[in-house]
Amino acid sequence: MKNALMERLKNFLQREGNSTLVGIPASLEEIAKAQQRLNVNFHEAYVHFIKTFGGAYAGLAIHAFSNGSSLGNETVVDLTLGFREQFKELAFAEVLQTSYVVSMDGSGDPIFIDQAGEVFICHHDTGEIKLLADSFEALIEDHFYEWWCGNG
Repeated sequence: MKNALMERLKNFLQREGNSTLVGIPASLEEIAKAQQRLNVNFHEAYVHFIKTFGGAYAGLAIHAFSNGSSLGNETVVDLTLGFREQFKELAFAEVLQTSYVVSMDGSGDPIFIDQAGEVFICHHDTGEIKLLADSFEALIEDHFYEWWCGNG
């Protein structure tokens, strides 16, 4: 991920009052075990993000293994296996078998990264899959903005 974007994320997540938005950085062992369990390879930008922030807020909740407490406890493995099971009868089930779920939207639709590194959302009510971004980094760039809470 671009240094400027990582710096913006670090500055935001390290602000006083934002500690619940950042998790514990992922270890190489956690990453390797998850990739093996899901039978996928995580893309470089996602790995960089979770090794730095764990599961953290970046315009949307990005799940890893140890998430910020505001994000919930679901890991990338939990989300991926859960959605694979939930959608196994639908047309897009095959796509989820080779992808991993990193987030959800407000309607409970999975946001996932495919083998090529593109980011999609799967609308569970219609079965439609829609491209959200060409990469994980582009997803963050499109969704992340800093807000300021405080007196000043």
